[in-house]
Amino acid sequence: MGALDYLSNFCTVTSTRSKRKPMQTVEIKVKMDCDGCERRVKNAVTSMKGVKTVEVNRKQSRVTVSGYVDPNKVLKRVKSTGKRAEFWPYIPQHLVYYPYVSGAYDKRAPSGFVRNVVQAFPATSSSNAPEENFVSFFSDDNVHACSIM
Repeated sequence: MGALDYLSNFCTVTSTRSKRKPMQTVEIKVKMDCDGCERRVKNAVTSMKGVKTVEVNRKQSRVTVSGYVDPNKVLKRVKSTGKRAEFWPYIPQHLVYYPYVSGAYDKRAPSGFVRNVVQAFPATSSSNAPEENFVSFFSDDNVHACSIM
């Protein structure tokens, strides 16, 4: 039995497949001036392993890459084209409570977007949220319970 066990170790097939990266979307801000810049960035990213789709929006200076990729490798590949690139720092303006707070409003941001900063969102504690205090003044359930009068 010992010899058969020893020989079976050589015959077994071991799977050495690496773990696949999760499907994700990477958004990058890239300054592009012309069709050539757009084409160069798109070709550089499309040739990467694991990339499924690449969308380039020159008006917003935005590149969106979807696939089984590492975000840092995508950023590095875009920078290798000679373009200045960074991860997309903006979020839609309608998702932010305070879009004009210091640091959130950016003149260079595409229309309808602001920078993603912590100060643009309300604090988690209820003592810092003045809107909640005003809401409690009126009650739709009991119209005679107005606390302002």
